[in-house]
Amino acid sequence: MSSYCINWLLLLSLMAYSVSSTSDALFAKTHVLIYNDIGTGTQLAVHCKSKDDDLGLYVLVYRQSYEFSFHRDFFLKTLFFCNMQWNGTVYRFDIYNQKRDDYRCGDRCEWNVHGDGACMLNPQTSKFDICYGWNT
Repeated sequence: MSSYCINWLLLLSLMAYSVSSTSDALFAKTHVLIYNDIGTGTQLAVHCKSKDDDLGLYVLVYRQSYEFSFHRDFFLKTLFFCNMQWNGTVYRFDIYNQKRDDYRCGDRCEWNVHGDGACMLNPQTSKFDICYGWNT
């Protein structure tokens, strides 16, 4: 084997080791929790997707939650959006936009869904006070 090939193998091995030793920080798994806060007796149908994944349809009764997890993109491009339906109306919301949410919630994003949109749990106040309306 030529010294050129050996050098490339050594470089690739070093890169793989450095990525694996920092993988917890760079490629940490993010958990998203969605709570139905629409109102007593109202079921919330949640169907979340990304560019690559369809997470399926889940129906939540009032105060029930749904959780999913994923690995964030190194280039801050991770996006999950959800169609949410109750009382015959469908709403759309970007439940995880890495550029918006990565610094706010890190590896755990919790959302309360209500009639006007969704509110994220603020780790600084421990309240659901970071609120957004539905996507247009």
